[in-house]
Amino acid sequence: MLYLNLDPNFKPFGEGISHKSFVFSGGEVHIKIEEFIPDEPITIVHRVDNSADLMKVVMANDALERAGHKEINLYMPYLPYARQDRVMSKGEPLSIKVLAQIINSCNFKKVGILDPHSDVGPALIDRVEIIPNYSFVLQAFNKLRGDFDVEKSEVAVISPDAGAYKKIFKVCENVGFTGDLILCNKVRNLSTNEIIKISFDGDVQGKNCVIIDDICDGGRTFIELGKQLKDKGASRVFLFVTHGIFSYGEEPLMGTIDHVYTTRSFRDFDGFKIVTAL
Repeated sequence: MLYLNLDPNFKPFGEGISHKSFVFSGGEVHIKIEEFIPDEPITIVHRVDNSADLMKVVMANDALERAGHKEINLYMPYLPYARQDRVMSKGEPLSIKVLAQIINSCNFKKVGILDPHSDVGPALIDRVEIIPNYSFVLQAFNKLRGDFDVEKSEVAVISPDAGAYKKIFKVCENVGFTGDLILCNKVRNLSTNEIIKISFDGDVQGKNCVIIDDICDGGRTFIELGKQLKDKGASRVFLFVTHGIFSYGEEPLMGTIDHVYTTRSFRDFDGFKIVTAL
């Protein structure tokens, strides 16, 4: 399989075929592919985290089609607009559907997505291939053992809300975790989106707690949950999150989360967060 890697800092599959990309003075994205092997399937690889990146993917697909490539795939580990999967009030777009229409217009042979936020996005994208977070979570557990001498048998896994519980149950099955899986419940003010209360059923006294989720943006949920867990006697709190956005940086998390394990699906990180897998 050949790769066209559009992100110079993201090379999970190697360098890929040669190309140049730039932005015109008027802001238009442009790409020029410098080598062609039309008879070979090719996968466009890009961390799409803004509209310009999406335009670069569309331009690359058009360039490859015009060069004679017949089988073109897309791998974008983070699915943009995945959290905008419903219309909350009149006058809003269904953003994930708009994104899916753009992706589907390219007629990719396959679209690979890592650990999507919900079932809505994948349902709207043609010929999608969902890549579960099992490999990431298993490697994160292995890193946890090496970094903190914590075995899986000494861990309680925390589901941050009811919606994630079934998914995390399957994760535990696939990584061989047989300990406690504790469900948390959140009460949220719908007008402000503020979390009013977090509660959970289960004994965390003296335990190493691992919260597993797909996205961490501002981190408010994990900060509040970490406080509750430690108030109930948790020894340490760790966060395994597939897509690390961390829009406020790492500082807000450091007071209650002992360590964060994430991937490079959204961007690269320095600091106390550890990239484990993709």
